[in-house]
Amino acid sequence: ASFTISLRKVDNTTVMIKLRPGVSSSCHIHIKSAIRSELNIKPGENVTFSFTCNTPQKYFVMEIQKNIDCVSGPCPFGDVHLYPLQLPRLNRTYIWDVKASTKAGLELKFSAPWLRQIEPGEMCPDFISYNINSCIDKATVNIGTFCRNGSVSRVKLLGGVVMSLHLPWDSPLTTSGFNIANRASIKRLCIIESTLKGESSITLMSPNYPLGFPEDELMTWQFVVPSSMRASVFFHNYSLSNCERKEERVEYYIPGSLSNPEVFKLSDSQPANIAGSFNMSLQGCDQDAQNPGVLRLLFQVIVQHPQLDENVTHLVDLSRERNTTVTIHFEGWPGYVPLMSEPICLICKDPRTCDRVLTLASGTIYRISFLCKDLSRLRITAEKGISCVDLWRCQRKIYSLSVPKAIMQLPIRLHRFIWKLLAPDLLNIEITSPSLKLQQHVQEHQRCNMSYSYSIVSATPETELNVGTFCPGGSVEKIQMRNNITISLKTFGKGFINESNPQDLKMSFVPHIKDECTFTVSPNPKAKVYLQTPNWPYGLPPYVSISWYIIVPSKQIARLGFSKNRMGIACETGRAYVNIKEEIMGAEETVRREDELLPDPRNMYHNFWVNVSNCKPVDRTQLTLQFWVTFADKQIDLGIILGMVAGAGVLVAIGLTVCCVKKKKKKTQNPMVGVYNANVNTQMPGKKGLFTKGRQTNESHVYAVIDDAVVYGDLLKESNGSIAPEVDVYRPFDGRIGSLPPSPPPFSFRKNIKFSSNTEEEPPPLTDTDHDTYTFAHQKSGQLEDNGDANEKDKGDTSVPLLENKEWDGLVE
Repeated sequence: ASFTISLRKVDNTTVMIKLRPGVSSSCHIHIKSAIRSELNIKPGENVTFSFTCNTPQKYFVMEIQKNIDCVSGPCPFGDVHLYPLQLPRLNRTYIWDVKASTKAGLELKFSAPWLRQIEPGEMCPDFISYNINSCIDKATVNIGTFCRNGSVSRVKLLGGVVMSLHLPWDSPLTTSGFNIANRASIKRLCIIESTLKGESSITLMSPNYPLGFPEDELMTWQFVVPSSMRASVFFHNYSLSNCERKEERVEYYIPGSLSNPEVFKLSDSQPANIAGSFNMSLQGCDQDAQNPGVLRLLFQVIVQHPQLDENVTHLVDLSRERNTTVTIHFEGWPGYVPLMSEPICLICKDPRTCDRVLTLASGTIYRISFLCKDLSRLRITAEKGISCVDLWRCQRKIYSLSVPKAIMQLPIRLHRFIWKLLAPDLLNIEITSPSLKLQQHVQEHQRCNMSYSYSIVSATPETELNVGTFCPGGSVEKIQMRNNITISLKTFGKGFINESNPQDLKMSFVPHIKDECTFTVSPNPKAKVYLQTPNWPYGLPPYVSISWYIIVPSKQIARLGFSKNRMGIACETGRAYVNIKEEIMGAEETVRREDELLPDPRNMYHNFWVNVSNCKPVDRTQLTLQFWVTFADKQIDLGIILGMVAGAGVLVAIGLTVCCVKKKKKKTQNPMVGVYNANVNTQMPGKKGLFTKGRQTNESHVYAVIDDAVVYGDLLKESNGSIAPEVDVYRPFDGRIGSLPPSPPPFSFRKNIKFSSNTEEEPPPLTDTDHDTYTFAHQKSGQLEDNGDANEKDKGDTSVPLLENKEWDGLVE
């Protein structure tokens, strides 16, 4: 097909057809008898041409430029037409270059559905876009790129204008969509009018975004908002230049305000809940010539109906709180940022200071309100710090880790409350739950199904130990940790307020403990309790020692078992151990190394300790250990009863025999000759702990004169045979029983340990690796700064009409 383009000279229009950038020239323009790769048609020319391919839109683009002179002659006010008609179906760009004096600015008015500004590089859904540039002398400023269907209804510019319209080859658009409405002087770079109807959200940018707003310039956005609606401004992305003189700022002219213009820094929270129309201006400064920096701004304006409860205030009294911050935010914050087009929830600390996120500080009383249709989309995250300055006072105080009532009373769901507990070098931290006790979350066997849980993390500058997740209603009475702790209460669902009454978590500072972490567990006699090592499932850090102290009721027997038969690690340095010991004098200690089988399930008759100590594992192997405890009532063994009866019978027989012998002696005429040894032990043989020496090593059985009663010595000696012989059994710690958990033995003592088997044979000889130095208890490294004990003290109508036509000319500077 052939095309004819005829241009009138009076229209001052040129047409250029050229190859698309980066496309090969397999298609050409055929004109007369010549083949060309581009075609330039000037004003007054009439050209007929054709293409050598059937799809020229893949290879060629077209530019139609019209020059308009508003300096030496009158401006062609009114609609701007797409000229010429009947052009080839190519991607085309219409360019209108309007020359104007800086003393007579130009106003462009757009027909409905108006324009929407987009960021550089963003594409319009229909691929139809407008680009507006302001030309002042020889300088060009990019006002912005716009799509159709928006709120920008007018733009007024200082000096000339270069207006571009980009259309795809298949666009049905036949009109430009704007007109040159007026010519009037303005003393600022530009004025952009945005008309908002109903609930909406718009995004706008400063000129030359993101390259930088021109130096020492001033521009204005005018927002036309129905008086029945409320508008709020939010700055999402901005940067500041380096000013030598003046100061970059934002000025608002708000009808009804007592202090127009209201001046804000770009870093301030911007006005919200504005009733009706208002203006906003951006003022630049004189920049440093050597290092000018960049002034740019991207912001959002949201218009919504007044909320029914916008005048309802909620008292948040944090005056008695210390080191506490409360943040009210939208769901998913800060990882998720809602789209600008989504309905918005605003939190206001006064009628004009509102934001999507509001942070409240301790020591202050707030009255807040909400501009939100659905409060269920809001959440509360709070944080509180507790530290110790006075060691003597800290150790005498118990701190309650509970959510303040001021937060619980808000109609917003608590998402997370975090306590940061800082202990000085000489003290450690103890967490207790006296009445509810805590249950450790064990994924496979023992899950926390309540509406909230506690995550406990012990942290130092070098390492972080995730102690675990816990919820109320379990068996853990106490958790002691050597390092600073972060406790996070996280809620699930809406039942927290009911289930958390009363809150039962307490904290105190205690003297230095031996292990990194010690648990005191008092299980329910009818429950099966699962416990697992911290940092699950990633494994204990190297050289960390953890202990559990299990309390066994007096009429119960505990059964202890491990979920696997080996530790499952190989040590590069040191050894890993599991130690088990009952809290009773002379109790045997069961010790297992990482290369040995863990003990089989066993009965424990007294309170007992379980200690797990890690080495430095080889490669990526990690020490993870899980064990369980169940209880059963004590049963009296029939064999024990028969043994007791038999023992009593023997004692009765001995007593009768002695009585008979004494009667016989009384009948003897000759008195007994000899001296009785007063050191004879007249007590019945008993537990070994009652003697300072064994009978074999003292002389209490020696008599000066032997009488007939000696015939019963073998019987007495037989009764004494029940005393266990003295054996060199390893004792892992000194001091009071129960005050310290068991610890792995030094390797020099391993050969003397009596293992859990009933044999008394010595274990095999130790290898050279058995003499590695063993160190598991570490002092805290790194000294944290002590930041104090946080809890030692428990108008007439001044509305301004919109700038219309001539009123735009009178915009006050």
